[in-house]
Amino acid sequence: MADARKNLPAAAVLTALAGYVDATGYLVTGGFFPSFMSGNSTRAGIGLAEQSSAATIALMLIGSFVLGVIAGTVLRIISRKHIASSLLIGIAACLAVSQLLFDHDWKMLGVAIIAFGMGAENLVFERDGEVRFGITYMTGTLVKIGQHIGRALGGGPRWDWLHYAALWIAMLAGGASGALIYAHWSLDALWGPVVVLLILAFVLRHHDEQDESGETDR
Repeated sequence: MADARKNLPAAAVLTALAGYVDATGYLVTGGFFPSFMSGNSTRAGIGLAEQSSAATIALMLIGSFVLGVIAGTVLRIISRKHIASSLLIGIAACLAVSQLLFDHDWKMLGVAIIAFGMGAENLVFERDGEVRFGITYMTGTLVKIGQHIGRALGGGPRWDWLHYAALWIAMLAGGASGALIYAHWSLDALWGPVVVLLILAFVLRHHDEQDESGETDR
């Protein structure tokens, strides 16, 4: 829990960014999500029932997201240092490439590349094979909020649910920000998250180097 608390601010930033990107992607595509795969799975099911192109689009985004998770997992296996910062730089590159594709009217391909990056984003805080924060999905987080409130009412830790509530609020704020900025900047709205990801990558890399230096001094 202590390690989770230490990473909570960075996780909240990434969750807000996922909400921001999801809102932007939803508006660009007219109803599909770059990171919310439960929503895309429902859209795929409806599309299959109606025999519409929505199924193809939704399944493409789901496949791209899963490929991003696979790529992030492989990177974690083969890399030994600065994994989180490397993932963030890769995700920033995905958003930058998608922005360039948007500029040439390749919107669906651009959103698919964003979905790939959002899949990889879930691996940033993986440890011992376990994803500690559900950065791009909130159903599990809401379940955790309810569980910890229930435990608090039963005499357990009183405020543990706040950590999960912070992630949900970050997602909500990110989604609202994405919609507002898209309304003013249109397809240029994704350059902001690129900058945020690069800054966060630098911060996490610096923290990793400090931790490594501290361990060497012991």
